[in-house]
Amino acid sequence: MPDRASTGPAAGGPVPEPSRRALRSQDLMTLPVLRALLVERSVTRAGESVGLSQPATSAVLAQLRRRFGDELLVRVGRDYQLTPLAASLQSRLEVATDALDRLFGDDFEPATTSRRFTLAISDYLVTVLAEQLSRILADEAPGASLDVQQLTAMAQLDVDALLRQTDGAVLPHELVQGHPGQPLLADRWVCIVSTNNTSVGDELSLDELAALPWVSQLSRHERTTEIPPLRRLGALGIDPHVDVLTDSFLAVPFLVAGSNRVAFVQERLARRLAPVVPVRIVACPVDVVMTLSLRWHQTMTDDPGHRWLRGALVRAARLATADDPAG
Repeated sequence: MPDRASTGPAAGGPVPEPSRRALRSQDLMTLPVLRALLVERSVTRAGESVGLSQPATSAVLAQLRRRFGDELLVRVGRDYQLTPLAASLQSRLEVATDALDRLFGDDFEPATTSRRFTLAISDYLVTVLAEQLSRILADEAPGASLDVQQLTAMAQLDVDALLRQTDGAVLPHELVQGHPGQPLLADRWVCIVSTNNTSVGDELSLDELAALPWVSQLSRHERTTEIPPLRRLGALGIDPHVDVLTDSFLAVPFLVAGSNRVAFVQERLARRLAPVVPVRIVACPVDVVMTLSLRWHQTMTDDPGHRWLRGALVRAARLATADDPAG
């Protein structure tokens, strides 16, 4: 009777342990679900993102908990939070899944891709850049699609999470450190008032800026998300009286129109909306230029599709600003 050890896949050599081989295969199959669970922090949303039902996703979560000997997700109130182990796994998981995607994925071809790109950008950038970017997509990648997410003040407070969940975010250049970036465009902050505000002339003084009611973007409570010209006023000892607060740059001129309010907006946006909103630009003692940069997670740097997207955004920005005096 032949020796049983010689009947394996490589006679005379060691036979792989079935349990360890199955474990590795099982780990690879659960990677996408684990990644989705850590990003979404919700069984339902994680299942939707990978195409699984909620019971199936719950079953994988239970399997992962046994595998790691850790809860991974714990309920706090109505939400789930990552355990310390899960948080430590997140960055390593991004690197691993990105490497696997590049290993097994096809080369990126813009003309034939059906990839969906997710960008977190403000409505200012949509107003200025969307037309040019849409033309590039239609000409070069007609099968690609965009998921445009409104950039909010709260999202800017956790940039690392934001970049893990998107293909990139366009943010003030100085706001983000430690992530790859590409400058896109510059613009000036200008003061606007309503065209029927006769109490304000062609120029605003510091005293008027201190006395007038304001429309402000983003958060009055988080100084890090306050727009730079308001921070500059603060450095001058002026604490603006915020009458209206909004997360939308596009809404600001409409909230100024017909009132005695004043606001800072990007010059490009003010000039774009001038034909439809009764506001006017007035000279201001505070002169601030902003630079917006595309930021992305480092695991996306070498991704061919992401490289194409970055190039498309740079070209769109050049087209949008080519004949524009702002910035």
